Amino acid sequence: MKTAVKRVKTPAFQRARLSSLTDNLVKSGNLEKYYNLLADFNFISEKINYPGFGVQALIEDYDLIEKNLIDYQELLNHPEYNPEKIEVLKLIQGALKLSAHVIAEDKTQLPGQLLGRLLSFEIPQIQFLLQQVKNSRNLPWLRPLIPCLTHPGGALLRTFSGHSGRVYTVAISGDGKRVISASADQTLKLWDLETGEEINTFSGHSLCVNTVGISEDGQRAISASNDKTLKLWDVETGSEIRTFKGHSGSVNAVVMSRDSKRFISASADQTLKLWDLETGEEICTFKGHSGSVNAVVMSRDGKRFISASSDKTLKLWDLETGEEIRTFTGHSGRVNAVAISEDGKRVISASSDNTLKLWNLETGEEIRTLTGHSDWVNAVAMSRDGKWVISASTDQTLKLWNAETGSEIRTFNGHSGWVRAVAMIGDSKQVISASDDQTLKLWDLETDSEIRTFNGHSSWVNAVAMSGDGKRLISASSDQTLKLWDLETGSEILTFNGHSSWVRAVAMSGDGKLAISGSRDRTLKLWNLETGSEIRTFTGHSEWVNAVAMSGDGKYVISASSDQTLKLWDLETGSEIRTFTGHSDWVRAVAMSGDGKYVISASGDLTLKLWNLETGSEIRTFTGHSSRVNAVAISGDGKYVISASLDQTLKLWDLETGSEIRTFTGHSESIRAVVMSGDGKCVISASRDQTLKLWNLETGEAIATFNGDVSIHCCDFTPDGITIVAGDKLGRLHFLCLEGMIDKL
Repeated sequence: MKTAVKRVKTPAFQRARLSSLTDNLVKSGNLEKYYNLLADFNFISEKINYPGFGVQALIEDYDLIEKNLIDYQELLNHPEYNPEKIEVLKLIQGALKLSAHVIAEDKTQLPGQLLGRLLSFEIPQIQFLLQQVKNSRNLPWLRPLIPCLTHPGGALLRTFSGHSGRVYTVAISGDGKRVISASADQTLKLWDLETGEEINTFSGHSLCVNTVGISEDGQRAISASNDKTLKLWDVETGSEIRTFKGHSGSVNAVVMSRDSKRFISASADQTLKLWDLETGEEICTFKGHSGSVNAVVMSRDGKRFISASSDKTLKLWDLETGEEIRTFTGHSGRVNAVAISEDGKRVISASSDNTLKLWNLETGEEIRTLTGHSDWVNAVAMSRDGKWVISASTDQTLKLWNAETGSEIRTFNGHSGWVRAVAMIGDSKQVISASDDQTLKLWDLETDSEIRTFNGHSSWVNAVAMSGDGKRLISASSDQTLKLWDLETGSEILTFNGHSSWVRAVAMSGDGKLAISGSRDRTLKLWNLETGSEIRTFTGHSEWVNAVAMSGDGKYVISASSDQTLKLWDLETGSEIRTFTGHSDWVRAVAMSGDGKYVISASGDLTLKLWNLETGSEIRTFTGHSSRVNAVAISGDGKYVISASLDQTLKLWDLETGSEIRTFTGHSESIRAVVMSGDGKCVISASRDQTLKLWNLETGEAIATFNGDVSIHCCDFTPDGITIVAGDKLGRLHFLCLEGMIDKL
């Protein structure tokens, strides 16, 4: 009798299977199995987590049909070709591309990323995949309950992360396959535009790198820095070829001639310089601006160039003679950027006056002004045919414009910091942007797909507060409104208007009937949550109101302000009872003990202070943070305090003694908010690093992390500690379910 021998799946076998399975299925014509495999979470997870593969290797599997069945008619005639299933795979691939920079750093984020990006698609295969995702986790995690992340099929295609400082500019190689970025972290980085992978890092500058230009053949790059130098680099090796010195101020911009023999630099020293790229010699200096020269572009024929300056003008120059041909005036603020049409007839400029201007290059006349940005316009690019313009702004958006009419076509949201640069790629169907949020983002200009994320507000969500029964939620936003939500359905119940500036704080009464808000307009407002009507306005602070807390009996409210004080108010009458003074900087947060006897405040002066609510006297100061303290919470039993800081840490304190018990580390940016669960066993923190983290209060261990698309500003627990609500910089609300917590606390 023969004994069956079971094949052992060795690591070599597993590697070979994961490497070739999808390709073999397509080449053998077994498309149905190919569809099913790439829509199976078990396979997706296995390939991403297996050593040597990762998310990019999986992303490439979704393109195998196009790569192997090149002839379109052959594709259509294939008996198992199914365009609907191809569309499903494209959505999954798109979600993976959008999440690639997150998953590459932390593979445990795969389930949350897929749910957050795909929940809005009511497609059976997608819903089956998401059910697999939900069933796959046996570790603690924060499961998205609503579509809360950028979905595939929209304008945003991919995020490039790797810089540790603001990204100031981007340049595209001539073949459109690679991009090079310059950053405040003193480096340049070369990226593969298709995969999003970092190819090389260029180090050598001693201060911020402000700009970079790349030669037509993509072999060399020239960078300009605040260290007053320019550097020539070999793009393939990353080695520095030469340093150019001559400017007496930071070098802000650079443009290379099309033959790559010469280049022009623009500087804060109010000059431009022409250089010989081969010898490193300075050929001539162009003087005429009375302020920093911020940008420079060259005409296609290389005979003229145009500069943009903080003196509010642009200037057209003759490259051969060095003479100034013409000055363009009209902007009321510094001119930050300039682009020239391919035919050399028109110029577009971007300014700190929040506008763009289109000019006739020959006459110097202003053709039209483009308005729509709410803050400085930092960068601009024009399509090759001159029909479209894309702009980047301090308002954190990009805008696409019709150059012929000046009308705004579309706004692109996604960055969480100033957008500093933008460049069009190849045929102008895609653009890449660079931002203070330390990322680059790749966008599709042609999509008109609707964003399906749960956008509650049109600007930052600064605070959220939960009703005592956990059924309703109120949010406060920089769009000057508050919104009341049904937590069960996610639907908006009411919008509260009345503040004249950002609403920075909100608290709800225990019975859920009233809410109190604090604003940059220096007031507090009391609201009736049933009717949406404003009951009363509290005035007295001389600066922004940053935080509010309400007593358990609903009789008092305490506010924290940028005027360095706290104020206690009678909620019934609106009268100010007392002022608490002692901090030497903004008071950023406040929390009240459950018994209503004590208040603890957090300040930009690096301290927390404990106060007697009845007398207004300071009891104790807590010191230990190395930067401003942004948030504070008190445990239900009144024994402990937890604080969150710009120094990227949380600290647990003994309220009675003021001693520090424990420091929680794990965030990589400022922590904006912290909330303690009702049972006092865990803490949730929200950070500028785009994450929410759940912590074990006793051990200081990070139990679970959720990665958002942008900075997360606020968070709160439902009373049962199961659901977490957070608000982010794009105005989105995140509803997350805490799962897999057995034996973890």
